[in-house]
Amino acid sequence: MPSLFTRIIQGEIPCYKLAENEFCFSFLDIKPLARGHSLVIPKMEVDNFFELPDEVLCEMITFSKKVASAIKQVVPCTKVGMSVIGLEVPHAHIHLVPIHAVYDLNFSNARMHFTEEEYQFTAAEISKRLTSLI
Repeated sequence: MPSLFTRIIQGEIPCYKLAENEFCFSFLDIKPLARGHSLVIPKMEVDNFFELPDEVLCEMITFSKKVASAIKQVVPCTKVGMSVIGLEVPHAHIHLVPIHAVYDLNFSNARMHFTEEEYQFTAAEISKRLTSLI
């Protein structure tokens, strides 16, 4: 059975898509720690991040760097933090979260809620900046 993220990649489940290439897909997290909190996932369905083939792992990091750069241009923050946890969905993924301090990347913090229009605006702004990077 395909993972939730595979179903998103295939268009079966809607998302606030930011960008994709041959290996990776990125979209806004719907239970974000901050505005602009995004996920980067491999198109290959692998549960454990460290079981990804080296070329896919390298591509995910390079792709994440571009997404993080676009996030930082849109969302005022000190840095874009990165986390690989992999417990929520059995499909490898990277969280990219705009942060001002280390505790902003604490996944036990309350999640933020945005309107449909806010998600769409944020995704469009990040995506617009990614078109020149990807």
